Amino acid sequence: MTDTSAARELRVEGVVAAPPQRVWDVLTDFARMPDWSPELVRMIPVGGSGLRVGRQYLGINRRKAVVWPTRSVVCLLEPGRAVGWDTPSSGARWIWELEPAGDSTRVVHRRPVPQRLSRMSGLFARAFLGGVDGHADELEAGMATTLDRLRRAVEAG
Repeated sequence: MTDTSAARELRVEGVVAAPPQRVWDVLTDFARMPDWSPELVRMIPVGGSGLRVGRQYLGINRRKAVVWPTRSVVCLLEPGRAVGWDTPSSGARWIWELEPAGDSTRVVHRRPVPQRLSRMSGLFARAFLGGVDGHADELEAGMATTLDRLRRAVEAG
């Protein structure tokens, strides 16, 4: 039986026709992330400079008329291979993993929930986003869109 709950790990993957370092360079230019993500409006670095574990970002998200902020903290950084951040307000972790695949790169984008989705996240999703499970489905579809837009940006050079 497939897990359809909101706390399930969301996952999409694909192949980008470029070497991992090229994908990494584009992926970790977080100022460009809103170009690919259907829900993210801005990703603003908070304090300090450079991509590193512990680095915080303020995300501004939008779904139709609803706009909300999130705080994300980089929790995983393996240059050229993996980057991830925790979003404490929701309890979610967002991970990008890159792996060489011949002359291309296999890209996996995951959203596990290491503990559980936060109560605030559930209340917000029920009140403003049409429900938790429906929003999780929408997020997973958005992750596929994000990966496809990233792929096109990288392949376009």
